[in-house]
Parts: sequence; structure tokens; C-alpha cells
Amino acid sequence: MLVTMCVINIGQKQRADTNQYYVCLFERTFFNGITVNCMYESYYGLNSKPFQLTPDPEFFFASKWHKRAMSYLQYGLSQAEGFIVITGGIGTGKTTVANSLLEEIEDDIAAAQIVTPKLSPDELVKMVASKFDIPTEGRSKADILKALEIFLYDLNKAGRRALLLVDEAQNLPLETIEELRMLSNFQLNGKPLIQSFLLGQEELQPILRAPNMEQFRQRIVASCHLAPLSLEECKEYIEYRLHHAGWNGSQLFSEEAFERIHMFSRGIPRKINTLMDRVMLYGFLEELENFDADAVNEVIEEVKAEMFEPDKTGAEVTEHMGFADHPESQTIMTPKGNVIRDTKYYLDMLAELVDALDDAISQKVKMTQYVDKLMKKKFKTYVRLKGDDKKDQ
Repeated sequence: MLVTMCVINIGQKQRADTNQYYVCLFERTFFNGITVNCMYESYYGLNSKPFQLTPDPEFFFASKWHKRAMSYLQYGLSQAEGFIVITGGIGTGKTTVANSLLEEIEDDIAAAQIVTPKLSPDELVKMVASKFDIPTEGRSKADILKALEIFLYDLNKAGRRALLLVDEAQNLPLETIEELRMLSNFQLNGKPLIQSFLLGQEELQPILRAPNMEQFRQRIVASCHLAPLSLEECKEYIEYRLHHAGWNGSQLFSEEAFERIHMFSRGIPRKINTLMDRVMLYGFLEELENFDADAVNEVIEEVKAEMFEPDKTGAEVTEHMGFADHPESQTIMTPKGNVIRDTKYYLDMLAELVDALDDAISQKVKMTQYVDKLMKKKFKTYVRLKGDDKKDQ
């Protein structure tokens, strides 16, 4: 691919005359001893990079599905027991949700996050222990488990508990997931001393449905699947990240440009970030004040070739099949053989039911958090009064 360098001449940006543009291989160019920023952030008045690939809780955008996932995680925390399972496709924001939860966790929870390759049960135990700063070198599995148990009991005595977030959980073999369940058997007075949340791709779902995973399934208190963003959410996502990065101007993208971005990315946040980063760089090199569909299409063609994208995106294939325009024409057969023809009506009903359940869960989480804080406050008052009584004696 042909790469065009940015040439800075006393504040005046010039570029070679070529139809191919893309990656700026450096952040600063030195000209006559002057250091000049060469990235698009300065050109658009941004104070940070809005579309980086690394998950950042500061840029967390709460779509409908991400709100639900966060509510389930918070609900699980308030229950202090059981497993929460969050699944989603590659790049849908599972790690971002986990990082956002970790940002909100209070001091009474000792949290550890692991990203799992294909670990054996013994390797998992070692990794969990090391995440809680428990030495594992030269120790047997039994010794590590004993040390972990002592650590968890000590946490409990200090009024704290442990939380383990397992990312990329679809990589874990069945016996390793079963080891996670066994760790939840560390209990005191009927309450687990460690709680685990699992985040993974869609492949995690059939693993958990396996017949020999029944005991694990019975301990799942909630699960949620992160779906891609809708067109409207995609637009809100882009605008949210731009404004969070310091954009204060008028709307940068036309409605048609948003549609092209959503169609190409299929609403997957990571793909949106990858495309948008290149779109913004293209705008900087072409000195664009705003973006129309043609500008976005030009970037898409370049990115598609570099990322080995198929000629037709999933959205385009769906449109070609006619389902996007006429979902009510589809029929669904239930597992018991019943045929449902008016699918749009039932899908709308299901959507309303899901929204109502989301609201109910959100309210329950808020109430539980309120009661939890009230109990902690009363406990601190009780401890203080007991201390005053001892002093008086």
C-alpha cells in the first residue's frame, strides 16, 4: 500500500498528489527545529483519540444491551453469590463492560481480572492465586488452594470479599470451568467467599449447555448476550466518543455517512472504532470539514482491502434477501412445531417485555445497592457504639 507522509512547512500542511493516502507513520514531524503534531486530533480540536481500539472505561457508551449487561453484573455483585455470564461477538464491548464495572467497585471488594488462554484446571488455580498476590512457585495445587482459602477467610474477617472476572472464557475447557465452580465452594456461613463473572464469545454458550455442566448452570444467577449496535445507537456511539474527546463543533457526519458506517461495521463497536479512526485521518489529510457518504465509502474500500473483508457485508446480504424490508413476511417454527406467521407483532411484544424486565432489574439493583449502603452505615454505627461502651467500662 502506498503511504503518504505529512509535510509541515511553517504551519502550512502539504501532501503529495496521490489517490492513496493512509497511515501516518509518525506523530510528529521536525521542520527547521519546530515540532508539529501530525495527527487528526489537533486538526479537529480534539484533546484525545476518540476511536482507539484499547478498551477504555472513560469512553464507555451505554447502549441498551450494555446497560443490561452492567445491570446484571451489578445485580450479581449485590447478591454476592452465583455466576454472571456475559457473551457477545468479537468486538461488541465485553471487556469494556468489565473494565467499567471494575471502575465502580467499592473498597469492600477485592477484584481480579484474568484473560484466559486454554488453561488446565491446575493452571487456572495458579493464575487466580497469583492475581490475588498469593505465591505459587514450588507449591502443589493443594498447597495453593489452602493458601487461597486462608486469603479468602482473611478477606472476610476484614469485611471484604473476592470477585474474579474471567475474560475470553470461551477458551476454557469444560474441566477448567468446573474448577471455577469448585472455587465457589469456599464458603463461610453459607455465603461464597469468592464470586466469578464469565465474559466470552458466542462459543461459550454451547459449552455451558453441555449435559455435564448442569451443576454449573444451576449457579448462574443471570446471563446476557451483547448484540451489535442499531443504526441509531451507532450514530449516538460515534457522537458520544467525539464529544467526550473534546469535539464542540456542528455535526461532522451526514445521515448517509452514518448509514454507511453502520452497514460496514455491522454495529460492532471495535469495527466502528477501526473504521472511524481511518475516516478521521482521511478527513485530516483531505482537509474535510464534514463527511458525506462518498468520503466514508472511499475509506471503506481501502479498509476492506486491507482487512480482507468480503465484498458484501452482513447487512448488505440481509437487505438482498429482503428480510430487512419485510420482516413480517417471515415465518418461525417453534420447537414444538407451531408456526408463527406474524413475526413482527410478536417481536414487538417481546421487545416491550424485555424493556419492562430491564427496568425492573435496574430498579431492583438500585434498591439493593441502597439497602446495602444502609446496612453498612448501620454496622459502622454499631461498631462505633460498641467501642464507646468499652471505653466507658
